[in-house]
Amino acid sequence: MTSQTLLDLVIGVAFLGLLIYRNLRAQPVRQMNQRLFLILGVIGLIETYGYLHTHHGGTTAVVALAGSLVLAAVFGVIRAVTVRIWMKDGQPWSQGSLVTAGLWIVALAAHLGYDALVNGHKDINGLGDATILLYLAVSLVVQRVVITTRAAKLSGAPVGDPVGQSNWSA
Repeated sequence: MTSQTLLDLVIGVAFLGLLIYRNLRAQPVRQMNQRLFLILGVIGLIETYGYLHTHHGGTTAVVALAGSLVLAAVFGVIRAVTVRIWMKDGQPWSQGSLVTAGLWIVALAAHLGYDALVNGHKDINGLGDATILLYLAVSLVVQRVVITTRAAKLSGAPVGDPVGQSNWSA
């Protein structure tokens, strides 16, 4: 294991801990911070680009990356269903459960397992380590979209308007 791989995993696990903590606390849906999406996404894209630029995995890497991101999206949808949403003081609130937290851990394990499967191909060895933050970002964004849509339906806000985004800062 290289020092870069170890660093990628440590950063990914640290962000996972933060994501689980944030999912387990009750909060208004509008207060789900989009800066975290942006930070994870930008760092994830930079790491992914760096990997693809230096490893030249070609089509195989792109297909493997697409499969990983589909897996991330699926876990985002599944986790979003486990989040409790209710109305309080005229606003939708959300709170994840222990199942939600467990699904975050399973999602990371699935990413690492998928990586182990594709690591057999010499051109894309280490792709999963390099894309862990992008994987978490995609999974988090999909979860957020589903939760926001569910909250909009509960609150009566237009579904295209993420829980009254015109009235709330997200």
